Amino acid sequence: MTASPDKFTRQTLLEVQPLTANLFSLRVTRDTGFRFRAGQFARLGVTKADGSVAWRAYSMVSAPHDEYLDFFSIVVPGGEFTSELSRLGTGDELLIDRQAFGYLSLDRFVGGRDLWLLATGTGIAPFLSILQDFEAWERFESIKLVYSVREAKELAYLDLIAGLERRDYLAEHAGKLQFIPVVTREAHPGALRARITTLLETGELEAAAGLELSTEHSRIMLCGNPQMVDDTRAVLKQRDLQLSLSRRPGQVAVESYW
Repeated sequence: MTASPDKFTRQTLLEVQPLTANLFSLRVTRDTGFRFRAGQFARLGVTKADGSVAWRAYSMVSAPHDEYLDFFSIVVPGGEFTSELSRLGTGDELLIDRQAFGYLSLDRFVGGRDLWLLATGTGIAPFLSILQDFEAWERFESIKLVYSVREAKELAYLDLIAGLERRDYLAEHAGKLQFIPVVTREAHPGALRARITTLLETGELEAAAGLELSTEHSRIMLCGNPQMVDDTRAVLKQRDLQLSLSRRPGQVAVESYW
């Protein structure tokens, strides 16, 4: 796939940091003209040996006010993009679309008191961007971050999450965030152990959060495995928690870039 040079900028890879055996983070330079809302994604391109470009969508982990861009990726065996990316090192070039994409941002919602962020795997990325920005903390009285993985070793960015409320610019909102880890394939101290849909159906998630979902107060964002997103939307719809659309504000927002 090729793209017109006026559609992207050439940026420099600053760091590739392994987080687990099959997960890694990227930090790249940021063009001064690149703007995004917390929760959006960018299209990254790597040039292959034959001169063509492999593109993939990645949500920003970094906040809109950061001078760099952070991304979170899984290693896909034989995957076109990650195979090319694995050959790159600090100082190498990546292409980034000039425009940010996606609708998983807080302007999808009207009102609300409680923000629920439900993620599986690398779907945690946009929520880390949202939580490093100001808006969520100012708009909502409570924030529930639910992060589901198969094995405990896949829980990434734990230090970042734990340190959010200690940041100077968020200190006045300390106590609003509750982190609820979920590990589905093994027992792990402090973590729930079931699929997010099951936790919703049994009431276990709300019990752990000490808070009920409601159409009046709850605003829910979903990101991760497409099947999880679809299944969770269906469970929420049964409770009259509807997808938020421009013509009909609701309680649920999702991201779909797979």
